[in-house]
Amino acid sequence: MKRLNSYIWAQKDWPRFRWDAERLLSPLGEARRRQGALLSQIATLGLGSNPETRAQVFCEEALQSAAIEGEKLNPQAVRSSVARRLGLPAVPGAADRRVDGQVQVLWDASEHFSKPLTEKRLRGWQAALFPTGYSGLHKIRVGRWRGEAPMRVVSGPVGRETIHFEAPPASRLADEMRRFFSWWEKDSRDLDGLVRAGLAHLYFVTLHPFEDGNGRLARALTEMALAQDEKLSTRFYSFSSRLMAQRSDYYNALERAQKGTLDVTEWLGWFLRTFSAALDSSQTLIERVVFKARFWQQNAGVDLSIRQRKVMNRLLDDPESFPSGLTTRHYVGMTRASRATAYREISDLVEKKLLKHHSGQGRNVRYSLP
Repeated sequence: MKRLNSYIWAQKDWPRFRWDAERLLSPLGEARRRQGALLSQIATLGLGSNPETRAQVFCEEALQSAAIEGEKLNPQAVRSSVARRLGLPAVPGAADRRVDGQVQVLWDASEHFSKPLTEKRLRGWQAALFPTGYSGLHKIRVGRWRGEAPMRVVSGPVGRETIHFEAPPASRLADEMRRFFSWWEKDSRDLDGLVRAGLAHLYFVTLHPFEDGNGRLARALTEMALAQDEKLSTRFYSFSSRLMAQRSDYYNALERAQKGTLDVTEWLGWFLRTFSAALDSSQTLIERVVFKARFWQQNAGVDLSIRQRKVMNRLLDDPESFPSGLTTRHYVGMTRASRATAYREISDLVEKKLLKHHSGQGRNVRYSLP
């Protein structure tokens, strides 16, 4: 087992993080350059107040943050929850309390980024993630710090587990969390905003104050720190999507930092480079939002049924769900229409040049956006 005194929280000068500012000049400068370019592009395109843009980002962040922990949320339920939160037209989808909790946490972290981070607020976030009081089949402490059992991050089969990390004992948590809240509200305010976001992520994950949900809460805090840095309630990129794309590297970077010294230069460099990559990935989101807006502008006068508009919006929002094209079966599944009605309404969309024949014949015919 890893000796406890080899973790950063056990070192005598914890939590006095330090780093080599000179080594961070390049990744920090590049991150700032890309961040500025993205925000300028958003302003030029007039997307800053676009509720569709906000919805896209919220959906992506909620889905991917949960996926990092191996929890697969229903995309339609996420879209429905986000639409209700943003006051957008209703999106059909079964209500899911877990999904609503995930969206609620992200919403509060970003929309109310200027409000103080308090113990009550953080405990409420964790309780929202587990509305039933269970994590899977296991009853957990909800809205309270974890209990006396050691908190370990492990992998491997039972009896041959590899311990990647062990958090501070529960007896220290009350003092540690008071110090964390003070650091967040006072001690870290003079730091560069991106450096502060990276430190907050590592600091919170290292404390691991709850029995479950710590990773998602760390990413919500990162979202809040980035909102405070940009002074904007909406991110135009999904940091969690980038973390999901390199999940193994993410966990390895955290483990190296937690088993190293309080010099966290390597972690901060990794965080800043990952942030830059997230900004690059945002171009796909922006192009999709712009394409959707232009699509409906060009077809504003086209008469469509509610079912047809629902299907077209789904194609525009989530084209990855239809890699080989839209089928009649897809249409039936989304609208609950009969097969004959689905075929008739798809044919109408083709005639109006909103869809085009993609591939296949007969029942195997597929359609795509023009």
